[in-house]
Amino acid sequence: MAVVFPPEFAALEPFADWAVPTERARYAKRVASTMDELDAFYNVAFPLLKSGKPYLESVEMDSISEPDKRLLWLFCALVTVAFPVEAWRQPKVPDTGASTIDAIVEPAI
Repeated sequence: MAVVFPPEFAALEPFADWAVPTERARYAKRVASTMDELDAFYNVAFPLLKSGKPYLESVEMDSISEPDKRLLWLFCALVTVAFPVEAWRQPKVPDTGASTIDAIVEPAI
């Protein structure tokens, strides 16, 4: 079995499908998810952010490994789901109807 995340973050393995490289894909996954799915991901990932932040700060971005890159993407997904979990209690932005947000430029990694 391939290593998806660094060993100290093995608890995140069930949520490996959240480790997607683009903001657009993370947003699409959030909107397509149920609140139960968002809650499950958030409840496991959020407590690991405390150790994940200093871990990722110690990683050289020029030579980042695939497991570290996926961990970074997963924590970016955590940011994408935090507000829906903590405030809105729904995957979509409240009162926005059919409107969408499309990122036309992705941040560089």
